[in-house]
Amino acid sequence: MTHVDLSGKVAVVTGSGRGLGLAYARSLAAAGAAVVVNDVDADAAVEAVRLITADGGRAVAEVVPVGSTEAAEALVARAVDSYGRLDVMVTNAGILRDRVLWKMTDEDFDAVVEVHLRGTFTCVRAAVERMRAQGGGGRIVVAGSPAGQRGNFGQTNYAAAKAGIAAMVRTWGLELAKAGITANAVIPVAATAMTKTIPAFAPHVEALERDGVAFPDSLRKGEGFGTPEDVAGLVTFLASDAAAGVTGQCVGVGGDRLSLWSHPREVSVAYADGGWSAEAVAAAWPVTVGRVPETFGIPAPQL
Repeated sequence: MTHVDLSGKVAVVTGSGRGLGLAYARSLAAAGAAVVVNDVDADAAVEAVRLITADGGRAVAEVVPVGSTEAAEALVARAVDSYGRLDVMVTNAGILRDRVLWKMTDEDFDAVVEVHLRGTFTCVRAAVERMRAQGGGGRIVVAGSPAGQRGNFGQTNYAAAKAGIAAMVRTWGLELAKAGITANAVIPVAATAMTKTIPAFAPHVEALERDGVAFPDSLRKGEGFGTPEDVAGLVTFLASDAAAGVTGQCVGVGGDRLSLWSHPREVSVAYADGGWSAEAVAAAWPVTVGRVPETFGIPAPQL
C-alpha cells in the first residue's frame, strides 16, 4: 500500500476551526504537514491548534474572514513566515444563507458568493503565486458540493458558487500543469451543521454525537454519508505526492463511498440542414435531444 507522507510540506486550510475543515487540518498534520489553521472564530482556531499540537503536529492560527485579497495574502504570509514555504492550499471556508429564489436578497446572494467563490479564487491565486515563485509544484484542494453538481432547493447562491468552483478547478487543471501544481475539488457528503438538519439524517447524527453510535450501512454505503473524518483521507491524498497525476477532477467521498463526478458534456445531439428554426426544434425535441431529459436536484435520501 502506498504510504502518504507530507513531512516537510506546509498547508493552509481555510475554515478549519471545526467540522470538515478541522478534520482536514488534523489529517494533514498527522501525515506530517505543518498547518495554518484559519477561522473567523478566534477561540475555535486556537482550540484547533491545541488539538493538533497535542497530537504531536505543528500548527499556527490565522484569524481572518476569507474572501478578500488581503485575507488570502495574510494566510499565505502566515505559512511562509511560520514555516518558510507553502505547498498545499485547502479552501474549505463557507457560509449558508438558504432561501428560495423569490425570497433571496442581494445580501444573501453576495455573502455566500463572497466567501465560497471569491474566497476560493483569492486564496488559490495567492497560493499559486507563492508556489510558482518557490518552484517544486503544489497542491490545490477546494471544496465543492453535490449542490454545485446537481442544484438544490433553496440554495441558488450556494449551488452557483459551488458550480463555479468546479469550473475553476477544470480551468486550473489546464493553467497550472506546467508548474507542477494540481487542482482538484472534493465533493463531500458528511455530518455537518447543514446536513444534520436533513430529517433522514438528523436522528443518526444525534445518536453519533450523543452516544457514539456509528452510522449504519444504509447511510455509509447506501447514501455515501459519514463523518468529517471519513472525508479527510481524500484531502490528504490529494495534497500528497501520490496524487501528482490527479488534476482537474471533482472527487466525491462520504462514509464508505469514493466516487468520481463526471464533467458536463453533450449527451444527445441532433442535426438539421440549414440550422434550427423554432418550429424545427419543437418538432425534433421530443424525439431527439429532449427524449430523455437530464435529471437535476440532489436525490432525497432512501433509507
